[in-house]
Amino acid sequence: MTIKRFILALLTLFAIAKVFLSLGESFNQPQVQKRLELYQTNLVLQATEYQPTENSEAQESLVSVQKAIIGENPYESATKQYQEAREEAGITRSKLQAKFVPSDLLAPPAQAIEPSRRNQLQEEVFEVDKFVQSLELRKGLLQARQGKIETAKETWQKLAQTSNTESTIEETAAVLTGLWTTPTQISAQSEALITQNLQGWFRDRAIQQLYTVQEDQDKLQQILAQTQTTAKNSLLKLGFVAGIPAFFGLTGISLLVFLVIQFAIRGENSILATNAGVNWETPWDWEIIWQVLIVGFFFVGQFVLPLLFGLSGFNPGGLSIRGKAIYVLISYILMALGGLSVLFFSIRRFFPLPPDWFSFKLKGNWFLWGLGGYLVALPSVVVVSLINQQIWQGQGGSNPILFLALQAQDKVALGIFFFTASLAAPLFEEIIFRGFLLSSLTRYVPVWGSILISSLIFSTAHLSLSEVLPLTTLGIILGFVYARSRNILAPIFLHSLWNSGTLFSLFVLGSQ
Repeated sequence: MTIKRFILALLTLFAIAKVFLSLGESFNQPQVQKRLELYQTNLVLQATEYQPTENSEAQESLVSVQKAIIGENPYESATKQYQEAREEAGITRSKLQAKFVPSDLLAPPAQAIEPSRRNQLQEEVFEVDKFVQSLELRKGLLQARQGKIETAKETWQKLAQTSNTESTIEETAAVLTGLWTTPTQISAQSEALITQNLQGWFRDRAIQQLYTVQEDQDKLQQILAQTQTTAKNSLLKLGFVAGIPAFFGLTGISLLVFLVIQFAIRGENSILATNAGVNWETPWDWEIIWQVLIVGFFFVGQFVLPLLFGLSGFNPGGLSIRGKAIYVLISYILMALGGLSVLFFSIRRFFPLPPDWFSFKLKGNWFLWGLGGYLVALPSVVVVSLINQQIWQGQGGSNPILFLALQAQDKVALGIFFFTASLAAPLFEEIIFRGFLLSSLTRYVPVWGSILISSLIFSTAHLSLSEVLPLTTLGIILGFVYARSRNILAPIFLHSLWNSGTLFSLFVLGSQ
């Protein structure tokens, strides 16, 4: 074995260990999906308040949309959603608490966990506790809205008694209990606490109750008018979040059915058979493939950059949302530059490359391949994601950028997130996983095998168990589009559409 291969083997062991460690850590982490469902539930609750004052055609259309969206028992459905989120958060907390138990029962407790790791676990437990308390606070408001006043008061009283975080949530619980008690109990901080710890429908509902018991008709009418405006906007947002993907999804299903039928009729002359089975002419061997993947992607992204940031003493945890967005962008650009540099220096002695390698053809039908792939990917990934949810039950981790984008309502931060996810990520990842890896693998396996292998590596590289199945599905479609179009712009465009659609949905859901 040469020194180069020995080093590559060593780096491979480190990379595999890092991947398995990260996947293992994601096992106990919640998915962002449950948070997304709660945000959408909150929009539905706001939409239930819509009461048109006119009988115009536009108003009737909104009422029809409202009935279709909110369902028969919106408050009961919302309560169920919050209860499920509460149970999943409880499971997450139990798994985090279990990590405090020594894996080696003979080891002294003080040596079981390093202080830094213990502090990190304590912070994670603290965040879960805060999330649980916010869920309980809101669940009580849903119970009160359904007329279950005593049940709501029991929820808030229990929360006020058991809270173990240094926050004002327990004070807010006491405020809400007082507002629904006869005689009412109002403190000078009631409105400030409600505004601080509640958002959207829950804040408006509590504020309405406050103004009602205060008999402040001016403020009450003002908040009611504001609620109607918010409700109308919520209906429009739900139309974007649910209606547009549903339309594109149905279009994608129709397109897929058409392509399958055409393939059955025309065979080798069909669209799906374009370039089928045509391998790339690969001038390098498996060692170059191995080198680019391990050194250019995993080693640079998972070892070099974290080491550099660690040595610099830089801690992104205390940054604002805008600061975190900039940090994510800089990190990704550095990773891309490092990975592409390794790729260039690994294959430069093979220049000029054979035709179809890293082909950026502005002319041609790459746009149609990318758009068609996106339409097919929507229903495909949704179906797989539904199955995936049943497997992981809200656990398995998620891409951290998703939750950051969900929280970000700063236009600059959102712009940076969009640039990172919709341009930088598709460009770098498609060059590495489709342009290089998929094409190179065709030297050893058929095109369909190259698509599958590159898709599995692509999904695993995101280091979240819950994302493996959905991203493998997306990766297969990306690979198919590239293999058929022979133009790297097609999967880049598809990837960009996918990430842009996801971020747009997060922005709409977060703007409450």
